Amino acid sequence: MLVIRIENPLATGVGLIGNVLSFLVILAPLPTFYRVYKKKSTEGFHSTPYVVALFSAMLWFYYALLTTDVLLFTINALGSVIESIYLVMYIAYAHKKARAFTLKLILLLDVGFYGCVVLITVLFLRGRLRVKIMGWICASFATAVFIAPLSIIRQVIRTKSVEFMPFTLSLFLTLSAVAWFCYGLMLKDSYIALPNVVGVLFGLAQMLLYFIYMNGKKETPVSEITDQDKNPATLANPNADIEMNKESIGVTTPEVESSMSVAGKNEA
Repeated sequence: MLVIRIENPLATGVGLIGNVLSFLVILAPLPTFYRVYKKKSTEGFHSTPYVVALFSAMLWFYYALLTTDVLLFTINALGSVIESIYLVMYIAYAHKKARAFTLKLILLLDVGFYGCVVLITVLFLRGRLRVKIMGWICASFATAVFIAPLSIIRQVIRTKSVEFMPFTLSLFLTLSAVAWFCYGLMLKDSYIALPNVVGVLFGLAQMLLYFIYMNGKKETPVSEITDQDKNPATLANPNADIEMNKESIGVTTPEVESSMSVAGKNEA
């Protein structure tokens, strides 16, 4: 049975904040998909960040079930639904080659690999060992998602431009990571807390670079969109090189993530 940890009201409050922040990060790609809907075309941007964000949310969703953590459960259940909607829209409007690639990636990662993880942990692991192994899987994947923005950081340093690294998004990703780190720390859950240490550090690095290069030159996009809007990652935030979709309107989600993470994002 899923439970809110009322015995620790402070942790519950921090977890609720993490849910709200992660939800805002998950919604970041909405302008991108509104554009896709209006133009009836994905315009060549990549589906990989959304497939990864869905995988991250599903991992944390399963971990939340094992640990009966309702706050972790809610954000990742919601994240899984929203990322699935993004992917359905992508598949509906993508050209044939991109659609085929996306379907293969979903079958490989979100169905095949995730199915194997669940099957193995259910059939061969019991009790605390199952939680421990699943926790390490979630934490490892979340850490990898948080490290993904290295490509964005390299680009900012190389071009001396923050055009493709919106400050608002970096701020919310960092705040989300802080919230989920504190939540994990208060619950003494290292699988939630540790990945978000990495998330906080990379988030602070992005914001520092933004202030250093905010008045730098602007670079003309090489391709119309190449950044994810999740998470991300995505995620505890416990809910995005996961390429992120870069929107000309300025909404870019340099990670996943996060979702998911997303636990909140990561969605965790």
